[in-house]
Amino acid sequence: MDVLNWLLDSDPAIRWQVLGDLADAPANEISAERHRVATHGWGVRLLQLQGTDGQWDGGTYWPANDDDPNSQPWTATTYSLLLLRDFGLDPASREARHAITLVRDNSRWEAGKQLFFEGEIEPCINGMAVALGAYFGENVDAVVERLGRDQLADGGWNCEAERGSRRSSFHTTICVLEGLLEHERSTGGTSQSRQARRLAEEYLLERVLLRRKSTGEMISPDWLQFSYPTRWYYDVLRGLDYFRATGRNPDERMSEAVDVVRSKQQPNGTWLLENTHPGRVHFALEAGDGQPSRWNTLRALRVFKWFDAS
Repeated sequence: MDVLNWLLDSDPAIRWQVLGDLADAPANEISAERHRVATHGWGVRLLQLQGTDGQWDGGTYWPANDDDPNSQPWTATTYSLLLLRDFGLDPASREARHAITLVRDNSRWEAGKQLFFEGEIEPCINGMAVALGAYFGENVDAVVERLGRDQLADGGWNCEAERGSRRSSFHTTICVLEGLLEHERSTGGTSQSRQARRLAEEYLLERVLLRRKSTGEMISPDWLQFSYPTRWYYDVLRGLDYFRATGRNPDERMSEAVDVVRSKQQPNGTWLLENTHPGRVHFALEAGDGQPSRWNTLRALRVFKWFDAS
């Protein structure tokens, strides 16, 4: 299989990233393909599902009128916007500005009824709100300040902190890190937010992205199974792709995680979708678990391009 051509034989949301991250295509070619996200394929399909009230599926974090108390919130506004960010929808495009204006003016969190870009209570959700606000050009400085106050002594965050937990969670921490990085890219951040991000990165690195600091034991075998979309869950591919996105030089403490990802490459050069997080979705982006995954292959190859270059 020619993996690069297989990746390019896909949706604009993947193609423009392959052109930029793997193929070193000219900037005008990358930009033109990215522009198509708003008008072709998954991007326009998802944009068309937004309601006139600004919401997807009638809710900000939880879908409206959901009779299943165990249902996951993948069709509500937050996770729909996270997909549009993953797709690379141009924040300055007419389509993005229309969608975000509707969210900004109408979408309120179920927990406290505050407006979307004012954030929520749990730091994992606030990390998502910061990532989305910063990416789409909305002011989320107050949410960033709150995340700084919520950082735990070990360097990370945990949504259970309000219920007494003093030990950080990889799941929560990666959500916050992605938000702080996006905010820093957009605004430069503050000395406090940059320091918070450095401390949280060290929290992950001290644990080599997958092991307990105290005993060296594997924290969770699920973290060796790669998902897309990642939702609020951590896995080592997501952790490595975050560090790649920072632009920093790789750290030797990432080596075991890199070896895990490298070991999952299939003989045909692809990576599989392994651990889809159950819940209602708008539409499928992959063929299913056990099948070659363009998203995981793209993310793994760009991690290796970054890591091996050093």
